[in-house]
Amino acid sequence: MITPQQLGVFQDRLGYHFGDPELLQLALTHASAGGNANYERLEFLGDRVLGVVIADLLYKMFPNENEGGLAKRHAALVCTETLAQIALAIDLPDIVIASHSERTAGGVAQENLLADCMEALIGAAYLDRGLQGCAELITPLWGDRMHTMQQPPMDSKTSLQEWAQARRLAVPVYAVVEKTGPDHAPQFTIAVSVKGFDPASATGPSRRAAEKEAARILLERLSQHDE
Repeated sequence: MITPQQLGVFQDRLGYHFGDPELLQLALTHASAGGNANYERLEFLGDRVLGVVIADLLYKMFPNENEGGLAKRHAALVCTETLAQIALAIDLPDIVIASHSERTAGGVAQENLLADCMEALIGAAYLDRGLQGCAELITPLWGDRMHTMQQPPMDSKTSLQEWAQARRLAVPVYAVVEKTGPDHAPQFTIAVSVKGFDPASATGPSRRAAEKEAARILLERLSQHDE
């Protein structure tokens, strides 16, 4: 059980203090804790709200950037990896309310769980204080990433697809080679191929993460081929 003192310390790290502490408690409660109340509904809400707030911030911060550039920035800022990184920066794993077995197995440190819990916190902030509250929560946590992003980022999957299209090749094909591990901590091995070249594979904690790493490996190999 999380004590009021622990919740207070966490809110200091979060940079946002909830008017309704029960919303915070719910946003931190994983399904493994038992009972009917957990963060899944708040996660659904927070996912949508995060997208709106980040879009608004980018629109104001980069007034001369076209839609494509804004979309790339947005995708990088709301992806699972970014959410998990921010969660780790505020020591979110220490405060997640989960079963003993989930915690012992390392589930509270998994990228997907951390991203989901961050979205739940945003959903809770929305119910607590509307979009203004969400902006107060999101802006300081995401701000440095926005300011230091000089150019719109392009993930490895997009870069690989553009490499193939520039050479009039078919789009890259991704295939699941293997899925291992328990449901709360899966490991995906993904292979990606471009017609006429040897495939590359990689393993990650989610299908998307493995696809991106496999694409990065193949793109690096193909770039050397161009030299």
